[in-house]
Amino acid sequence: MNPVREHLVTLLTEKFDTPSDTIGDDAALDELDLDSLARIELVVTLQEHWGVALDDDLDSAADVTVGQLVDRIHALLAQPVQPVASVAPDPSVHPVHPEQPPGPAA
Repeated sequence: MNPVREHLVTLLTEKFDTPSDTIGDDAALDELDLDSLARIELVVTLQEHWGVALDDDLDSAADVTVGQLVDRIHALLAQPVQPVASVAPDPSVHPVHPEQPPGPAA
């Protein structure tokens, strides 16, 4: 079993009380008796655990299957991490005046 699927099954069984024998790759989230709030909570929990940006609306839809969620997380994990651009501050936006202390002008 792959770690993403294993974690998802663990979440569904332990946090959402889903019987493990009902969790197949073709099982839709609504077939697992997850209401809309539980589906959102599942997606948010998966995002936090894996550090990926799932789509709250698409990935928590009632007809999304366990297999689709696993595939989506795998696809997001496979994407290269984009480095954060280092940008020098624009002095015209927030001018720095070392001779003037911060605070209201006198």
